[in-house]
Amino acid sequence: MSDKTARATLNRRNLLALSGAVAASGALAACGGNTGRATSTTSSGASASASGSASGGAKPVLQQWYHQYGEAGTQQAVEGYAKAYTAADVKVTWKPGDYDQTTAASLLTANGPDVFEYGNGPTIDMIKGGQVVDLTGLLGDAEADFNPAMVKRMTYDGKLWAVPQVVDMQILVYRKSLLEKAGVKPPETIDELMAAAEKLNSGDTKGLFLGNDGGVGLMGGPMLFSAGADYLNEDGSFGFDNDNVVAALGKLREMFQSKYLLLGAPKDWYDGSALAQGLTAMQFTGLWTFPDLTKALGDDYGCVPWPAMPGGKKSVVVGAYGSCVSAKSASVDAAKEFVKWLWVDQTDKQLDFATAYGFHIPARASLVPQAKTLQSGAAKDAAAAAQEFGHAQSTILWTPKCSTAFGDMMTKVVKDGADAKAEIAKVKAIADAEVKRVLG
Repeated sequence: MSDKTARATLNRRNLLALSGAVAASGALAACGGNTGRATSTTSSGASASASGSASGGAKPVLQQWYHQYGEAGTQQAVEGYAKAYTAADVKVTWKPGDYDQTTAASLLTANGPDVFEYGNGPTIDMIKGGQVVDLTGLLGDAEADFNPAMVKRMTYDGKLWAVPQVVDMQILVYRKSLLEKAGVKPPETIDELMAAAEKLNSGDTKGLFLGNDGGVGLMGGPMLFSAGADYLNEDGSFGFDNDNVVAALGKLREMFQSKYLLLGAPKDWYDGSALAQGLTAMQFTGLWTFPDLTKALGDDYGCVPWPAMPGGKKSVVVGAYGSCVSAKSASVDAAKEFVKWLWVDQTDKQLDFATAYGFHIPARASLVPQAKTLQSGAAKDAAAAAQEFGHAQSTILWTPKCSTAFGDMMTKVVKDGADAKAEIAKVKAIADAEVKRVLG
């Protein structure tokens, strides 16, 4: 798969493609300007009119926004879903460019969408600003069926603010034959991972690949989770100023300095070619690489959750776009009903969206056994791990400013060897101030 193809595929799930320090903010990468609903074009090219109920008792008109997905057929699929809905006239708008900023700005006007998707659900500023509608109760009896990590991520103050559409994930992948030849078992702890990487390091094959920057931009979150910590605690207090995290970051620094870590691969962590071409025996990457890995390796690859530090936890980083309802919609109830119809009631469409366009996991556990792509081998193991060990890639109160500070810390600690405890204290000062600002 070419870099262009890889990035196009990741465009659908680029909240995970950003990972590490950037993804921790919950923001997606995008660029562009704000074209309000009154002047934007629908997927068919027609001018999108304002939402609301038409006179004479006509069906309400709902504007639904999606970011521009990379997989072929996705746009036609969502247009088909909208057309199948009979209780309202749903107009799909496909938004290229800076979807995040365009959507956030539109919510302040009367020209925004009624229903829109957003990476990991709406931001805390959207929620605190009253820009999105409380969807509590919309999942009904199906709530326990949805991926618990994503439901938790899209919940704030005991209320649900988005419905997970489909799940993507990151996981540790390995070459079975190389581990067997070296007499190495798939690692379950960080120490086992490091020992395995050392033993697997042979000739032109490195033991481990965490990205071309050595994991500086990618592995911050997973290392926190491995230590049993998170960016913030559930009450909003700072989550990782402890010795376990200091030790975890120290381990990542050791990996960075080791001779077994692959650096400077032709393609970065988001592509599976380093593993497929024998450049590394183990690689942290995304589920989306599995089709290419299968083509190249057959069943000669497996996967495990990111290993745990002593006293910590294994984890699988998960993310999902969530379907949200704008508080400025002229037809809030109709918009909520449409979200429920599409993302709760229509399991056939949910399964289609997750598996027919790219390689993803349904947001609901009951649909995984129906996904033909997830019924064997590493894909089956990955789907099960996402349900059991899934950890949302970001925390809702973790703002972009916090994320920038975290990224600076990772560079200084992992790459430059700065004192982890001192650098964590700097992040804490910024995070504490940001949480206080957000919560007022």
